[in-house]
Amino acid sequence: MRIRITAPLAFALSISVATPAAANEEDFNIWTGQFITVDIDEDKDWFVRAEAQERFTNDVDRLGQLLLRGLVGYRINKDVSIGGGYAYILTDPVGPVELNEHRFYQELNVRLIRTDGGVTLDSRTRLEQRTFEEGDSTSWRLRNFVQLRVPISENNKLVAYSEPFIELNETQFQRGGLSVWRNFAGISVPLAQGIEVVPSYLNQYVVRNGPDRIDHVANVNLFMNF
Repeated sequence: MRIRITAPLAFALSISVATPAAANEEDFNIWTGQFITVDIDEDKDWFVRAEAQERFTNDVDRLGQLLLRGLVGYRINKDVSIGGGYAYILTDPVGPVELNEHRFYQELNVRLIRTDGGVTLDSRTRLEQRTFEEGDSTSWRLRNFVQLRVPISENNKLVAYSEPFIELNETQFQRGGLSVWRNFAGISVPLAQGIEVVPSYLNQYVVRNGPDRIDHVANVNLFMNF
């Protein structure tokens, strides 16, 4: 077994002991996502990633958010990659006016654990610069995603992750500090070579100036790697 301990893992472990208190409001969502990663050179050092996510909110009554994101990445070695990209996010909440967000981001991906039995633990640290058509400030945010994959049968794996969102400044569109915490558990189901679907449950805790909120999300993601 190979184990690599890095700052992102230490950060995630340090904050995981302080889960937020129970929220005052709850909502049921359905989120769908399509993710494709394509190698763009013979050595498979460079790759591009594209994704679309559709989030149906307010007890699945409406499309509350649409996210389109792309990235160009480089594999430093088999355990570490870096990349940068752009995302467009349309958020259409009930009541407030819709928001059009243009997000630039950079990320570091590190495989922390790999075992002969197929267990992996991965970290993704992402720094985001968020701008909105409805304002003129730039909101900085840090996200640290830690994902565990464990074989549970010949073809299937348990997939679980945790990801806190930390706002690094205060602007018209963010209050600073911990804003969102996502926890996810699902099962990978292979469909073909390089293609899998992951049905799951995602719990999203949203910290707000008023009552906090918990989103209970039925999440189905399709992953394609070529």
